[in-house]
Amino acid sequence: MSASAKAFINRLSIKLRQPQVILGLILVAILTAFVVVPFLQLVHDTAVWQEADRRIIRSAEPGGWTFFHYLRVFASPLSVNIFYRPLLHSLATSLTISLAAMLLGTLMAWLVVRTDMPFRKTIGIFAVIPYVLPSYTLALAWLDFFKNERIGGAAGICAYLFGVSPPDWLAYGFIPIVITLSLHYYPFTYLLVSGALVSLDSNLEEAGEVLGAGRFRILRRITFPLVLPALISAFILTFSRAVGTFGTPYFLGAPVRYFTLATTIFTSIVNRTPAVAYIGALVLILISMFIIIMNQRVIGDKSFVTIAGKGFRRRQTPLGRWRYPAVALMASLIGLAVFIPLLLLLWQTLMLYPNDYSLGNLTLHYWIGKSQAALAEGESGILRNAQILGAAWNSIRLSVIVALTTGIAGILIGYAVVKGRRTRLAAVLEQGSFLPYLIPSIAFGAIYLSLFSRSIGPLPPLYGTFVLLVMVCVAKNLPFSARSGISSMLQVAAELEEAAMMAGASWFRRFRRIILPLTMAGALSGFILAFIATMRELSLIILLITPETRTLTTMTFRYVEQGYSQFADAIILLIVILVVGGEFLARRIGGKRETI
Repeated sequence: MSASAKAFINRLSIKLRQPQVILGLILVAILTAFVVVPFLQLVHDTAVWQEADRRIIRSAEPGGWTFFHYLRVFASPLSVNIFYRPLLHSLATSLTISLAAMLLGTLMAWLVVRTDMPFRKTIGIFAVIPYVLPSYTLALAWLDFFKNERIGGAAGICAYLFGVSPPDWLAYGFIPIVITLSLHYYPFTYLLVSGALVSLDSNLEEAGEVLGAGRFRILRRITFPLVLPALISAFILTFSRAVGTFGTPYFLGAPVRYFTLATTIFTSIVNRTPAVAYIGALVLILISMFIIIMNQRVIGDKSFVTIAGKGFRRRQTPLGRWRYPAVALMASLIGLAVFIPLLLLLWQTLMLYPNDYSLGNLTLHYWIGKSQAALAEGESGILRNAQILGAAWNSIRLSVIVALTTGIAGILIGYAVVKGRRTRLAAVLEQGSFLPYLIPSIAFGAIYLSLFSRSIGPLPPLYGTFVLLVMVCVAKNLPFSARSGISSMLQVAAELEEAAMMAGASWFRRFRRIILPLTMAGALSGFILAFIATMRELSLIILLITPETRTLTTMTFRYVEQGYSQFADAIILLIVILVVGGEFLARRIGGKRETI
């Protein structure tokens, strides 16, 4: 063996004895198994005959290579209905939602951060609540109010109060989807733009005033360019979420056959044409990747520096006579996004019979009532209903397991990335942990359905098991916990662990006694994010649920399908209570740990 080969082996053996290298290799292998392999299986299944294809082509041999599915999706008489029209709907709704959410979020951020509007702190607290709610909360509230008799069965509150049945375009389709999801996603823009505005030096704007620039010109030439990265990030976050969301487009679009790619993926699975669904999932992934690439091209190497060594000052813009109208506008926005929908849902749960909004029709049956054959096919209230209580238990344990798993995984990823900084392995791990975020939720669920609906060597099919739900939710929420873990690890000085090494402590002891306690705050943030996301998740798991693994969100979907809006609305409120209670409990526990 040559001297160079021996030197290489020695260097390799030294590296492989470093805990961050070993940990990094293990985590990269796990990411490959949880993300890359399922994705490759999805691509494979689009190019081979499926068992269900025999209904269409009798000569199809399952497992054989074919371009039939691509031709069927892109170049067949069915292409318009199964691909091109849903694609157009997805792009139109997602783009409009992103622009509307950016407008609302930016306006709120500017009023809260850069003006003297009263009650700014209170508005800032309530501004982020819409994102905590399930995305389809507003959709169900919209149906309760605008539903008409022609398509939705019993009329909604609007028809009852005004005696006029809302037109289909107002009750269903493009307009309600855009309005409800814009109100749900504007917190992305608010959080990002408010953070950018806080760091914006008012001296830059005052310099423009000294040179004679008007307020609009300063906004267009100074303020807007400097917050452009935040706006682009908000657009990416909103668009990538909106294009893959399932619940709202299905509830508000399916009654008038307004399908998006996300809802078409679901219907293709239901109609036993999985390869068509997988191709739709690939298209969603490509759209998300395109948006990310465009983001890099727009920002490029431009400088957006606003904080330097000179003095920093932030000046509030006086609103004058517009102070209280601005408060009223923001309060109305929060009311439309949070309080009015929840009140509408609560009202609906207290109605014994649909379309009767009199006080004599109020009841608690759908909450605590016993089974009655004349009501909802004999189902008892949600707090007595064994199926719903079982779904609630599934939701709680799924959310807690996923939150704990991703929280620990985030700290481990943070350790491997920070300790191995400027190495190729750390870069691969950091970028790889972000990959699941680029894949829309419904597409990610399709990926796992493609791989785990069959046996893999000694591993039996996992479809229909609780384990599969844990796996897909952990993988999808990993980007949030990984970012929290990396941020927390960057705050831990290296000499703390080095001192323990000199004292002879093993890696496990150092991790348990030093790293874990010091990064607990970051782990708590990752835990809360994963808990909330999993508790209100529908798009990710809708393709993977069976009667034994139902969650509260999928039970909501079932009752909406059956036309029992009282049950569906009551479950939504239960989800909100569990999410708020879980977050409060997690913060209390985390606070106690920090004070010990």
